[in-house]
Amino acid sequence: MEELSLEFVQVVEQAAIAAARTMGQGDRRFADQMAVEAMRKVLETVPIAGTVVIGEGERDEAPMLYIGEKVGLKREANDPLPEVDIAVDPLEGTNLCAMGVAGAITVLAASERGGLLHAPDVYMEKIVVESAARGVVDLDAPVKDNLRAIARRLERDVQDLVIVVLDRPRHEKLIADIREAGARIRLIPDGDLSAGITAAVVGTGVHAVMGIGGAPEGVLTAAALRCLNGDMLGRLVVKDEKQAERVRSMGIRDLKQIYTTNDLAPGTEMIFAATGVTDSSLMKGVRFFSYGVRVNSLVMTLATRSARFIDSIHLSRRPDIGVRL
Repeated sequence: MEELSLEFVQVVEQAAIAAARTMGQGDRRFADQMAVEAMRKVLETVPIAGTVVIGEGERDEAPMLYIGEKVGLKREANDPLPEVDIAVDPLEGTNLCAMGVAGAITVLAASERGGLLHAPDVYMEKIVVESAARGVVDLDAPVKDNLRAIARRLERDVQDLVIVVLDRPRHEKLIADIREAGARIRLIPDGDLSAGITAAVVGTGVHAVMGIGGAPEGVLTAAALRCLNGDMLGRLVVKDEKQAERVRSMGIRDLKQIYTTNDLAPGTEMIFAATGVTDSSLMKGVRFFSYGVRVNSLVMTLATRSARFIDSIHLSRRPDIGVRL
């Protein structure tokens, strides 16, 4: 499936360009819609028999890419295509894009059929760390103990750690506990998926992500971490019986199960692709010029354990335009 990696880069690039044209206009729904429509259009050209397992909602919530939607190039029955599960976040950080704030990205993960957990649209408690801290954190351990364990593995003091936390009222105690332990905090308004990838990349200055975010974003993060050798733990946060029924309907029986990276993204073939919409610590955002558009993307594959940063220029259709560095 690795040969599809550049095809998926095209998907997230076009979604990012479409979203970036709405940047700063204050309309998060419009930004998301533009990303979704661009992503769906390009997915129709990819030679796969794809099924969306992580998407933007249900069938009746069009124009979103809904859970269960079939995507990919249409061919005759006697010309079979590889069956692929697709997880998408057409615009992670819709508010960030709408406000013109750093950190908005477009995201896609793909695996063989059954290679990605069909996570319900509920919250998930998460801890994400880089490969050096694999296996030392515990969702049920006190925050200070997890921070000490991470610091020991990274051979530094707790005071040297930077922990990313979503700036939400539900994290008031978590933030207080991190500060009491002595670590530093980077509060973000949105985008814990992007933060999770950043934490898994050595040298970004982020050492862990803690707190409660979306479960679908947790699966996408896990797909990236499989390629990066990063590690995470997650547990669904089910607030009422209606959500519990929803979770059970997706085949999940143990509502208190603690998921590992491999539980969330168990596939043996994995591709993860993302493109920056606005600037971040990993990628620059979309830049428009008279001669075209320039985008920064990241594509990772489990098969090769590779992470490629791609700087692409899409030329204007004017015949007198050439590539400029």
